[in-house]
Amino acid sequence: QVQLVESGGGLVQAGGSLRLSCAAAGKILSINVMGWYRQAPGKQRELVATITHDGNTNYGDSVKGRFTISLDNAKNTAYLQMNSLKPEDTAVYYCSAEIEHSWDLGGYWGQGTQVTVSS
Repeated sequence: QVQLVESGGGLVQAGGSLRLSCAAAGKILSINVMGWYRQAPGKQRELVATITHDGNTNYGDSVKGRFTISLDNAKNTAYLQMNSLKPEDTAVYYCSAEIEHSWDLGGYWGQGTQVTVSS
């Protein structure tokens, strides 16, 4: 089994920055892709950003140019640097990972971390 442990959420003023971390722990052979999704009250969960083990990234349109995802393969940890935050970025942010085990491929979600941006 694998656990994804998120940290770094909190309250920030509009225009500010936050950095989220997501550490994967457990029986990991390799990480194929890690990503962040978010869900605001009354809305569907949406893509924020994903990154593959070799560094290919994909971003949601609403965060392009403001957020940067990175992956430290040695630490099995993904980071999301969020700059120029807007009130509409307020949501619960969930880490996800596709992980190879010696016996199969697994998909995992973190417990979520709250990000609140005040105007």
